[in-house]
Amino acid sequence: MAHEDDLVKAAEVKESNRRYRTREGARSRVAKVAAASHIMPLTTPTPTPTSPTFPPSRVQLAARRRNRRGGFTLLETMLALVIIGVGVLAFVDAQTSFIRSNNWSSHAATGMLLANEVRELSRRLPRHDPVTGLTLLGSGPTAIISVWGREGGEVDIDDIDDLDDLSNVVFGPGGTFPGPINAIGEMIQEISPEGELVFDEDGGSVPLEGWSQRVTVEKVDPYNMNLSRTVGYEQAPNSQLPFIRVDQFPLRITVSVRYQGINDPAPEEVTKLTWVVVP
Repeated sequence: MAHEDDLVKAAEVKESNRRYRTREGARSRVAKVAAASHIMPLTTPTPTPTSPTFPPSRVQLAARRRNRRGGFTLLETMLALVIIGVGVLAFVDAQTSFIRSNNWSSHAATGMLLANEVRELSRRLPRHDPVTGLTLLGSGPTAIISVWGREGGEVDIDDIDDLDDLSNVVFGPGGTFPGPINAIGEMIQEISPEGELVFDEDGGSVPLEGWSQRVTVEKVDPYNMNLSRTVGYEQAPNSQLPFIRVDQFPLRITVSVRYQGINDPAPEEVTKLTWVVVP
């Protein structure tokens, strides 16, 4: 009995070995044919277990969008250029306004200084000529004023010895005297950006460029300083007002300081200073 069982097992082992050799032989032949025809042998993929899938979260979607946007669009570039351009224009306009305001402040200060220089010059002068005075020659409608303004021979700044000598005098380019001048009658010299005095080719002084002082002297009514009177006017006495002689009226002095730049077509008034000198 045991012998029969051994025979049966031996037969099963033999049959199993035969089937294995047959299967391996078939596989070998298929591989050879595929290699000869350059066709890869077909294999059946082994199914693998799959895990359940879920929809992507908001964080994942945002990360995907960021990864997809690697540059700038044309519209974004144009908007950025517009914003930068507006900022640059605003900066340039502000800088221009600052320079204009700074120039105006500098000119205003210089103009007031030059006007006060003439005022200080006038403080030491009498109202009318200390020798000839101011008188009427003759009487009635034919009477004429003796002297108003500069007398004959007064051709220099040092010759000015009374206030009415300043009437219609211009200190500056194209004027009556060189200028502008300071409180002692000296010409104010041009100063370079380095703070040094400027001289011409012959070593002469160069006046402050572009600036001039124009002086006007008027007789005004003693009871109304805004009312101008003619040079030869005298106030006749009446029941309310006394007689006022021709040389006893207040004088209103006005200094107009003007500046003309290199590109300016005409001088422009920067400062006007007015004061009244009473008898």
